[in-house]
Amino acid sequence: FCHNNPWVMIGETMIGRGEQAWEYYRKICPAYLEDKSELHKTEPYVYSQMIAGKEAFKPGEAKNSWLTGTAAWNFHAISQYILGIKPAYDGLVIDPCIPPHLSNFSVTRKFRGATYNIMVKNPAGSMKGISSITVDGQPLYGNKLPLLESGCQCRVEVIMQ
Repeated sequence: FCHNNPWVMIGETMIGRGEQAWEYYRKICPAYLEDKSELHKTEPYVYSQMIAGKEAFKPGEAKNSWLTGTAAWNFHAISQYILGIKPAYDGLVIDPCIPPHLSNFSVTRKFRGATYNIMVKNPAGSMKGISSITVDGQPLYGNKLPLLESGCQCRVEVIMQ
């Protein structure tokens, strides 16, 4: 059953284990399973509700594509917990928990009509922890980006520890 895997990924990030969260993501992400399309017997670009285990009649076969909340839960786990960009009442909280091999990533996040262009750099290969954040070149104290007016844009640079 794939629906619960994102919940496990979220739990791994909450205890700072970005590498393990990423590994769980890779195991069910359709883009990483292209070589198993014949075994899965479902579309190679869609999440399935379940993948039969080794004791099943047809091990590895996927079932119920398009009829699952797995895709939505994976989006939630990846965007808010692994990449760590979480909406809050009064801004966006930045708290990535990534695998150490991920040296940087960028995200354009639209939130309440504003656009946040976020670049996260991980020079030390950390899994969690922020050294600094700047918003349009100005230092931010803490890890919550302020709300912008609708239609505004900002450039955010995050340096992990």
